[in-house]
Amino acid sequence: MDYIRQSLGDGEKLIHIARFHWMYNVKAFFNVIFGIGFSVAIIVFAIKFYPIMFKTQMPQGISLASQISLLHPTVKILSFFVFILGVLKFSQMMIIRATTEIGVTDARLVYKRGLIARAVGEINIDRIEGVNVLQGVLGRVLGYGRVMVRGMGVGEVVLPPIAQPIRFKKAIEKARAVAKSKSQSNTPNVNDGL
Repeated sequence: MDYIRQSLGDGEKLIHIARFHWMYNVKAFFNVIFGIGFSVAIIVFAIKFYPIMFKTQMPQGISLASQISLLHPTVKILSFFVFILGVLKFSQMMIIRATTEIGVTDARLVYKRGLIARAVGEINIDRIEGVNVLQGVLGRVLGYGRVMVRGMGVGEVVLPPIAQPIRFKKAIEKARAVAKSKSQSNTPNVNDGL
């Protein structure tokens, strides 16, 4: 959370930092598992239907490695490509997790993402119109969900799945209350001049 801490203004206090839920990691790992599974399925399918596809019989009594070596190069390349897609999707999700920062200060909501190119979205707390929590059944049971923030002049910002979205919503409400009390204490009273 380096960016959020580095970008704090004078007197600005960090109220809450959102974290990705562990279920995000599970989904990322499933990409690798599915990549391996589909890759193996392609190889098994090709070995099983080798006589139909190539109009010749697979030699009997040879090892699995020998059977795979007899397959057409296109089948092996396709299988490898499917595996690589799973690994790349896993890598993409882990990079997103490592480079995304979501935080609430007493003055603003900050949503930073990006590894090389940085994209930062900030909404002043007093410009937030509403906050919605989006949770499915699994999200309710395991404690994760998305938070949708509506801001004046900004539209809707939907944050990625985070742990404890209700706590994040409460942090925004707390920041709004702090900002409101600060603005009321700084407003000059009309009767002071009399």
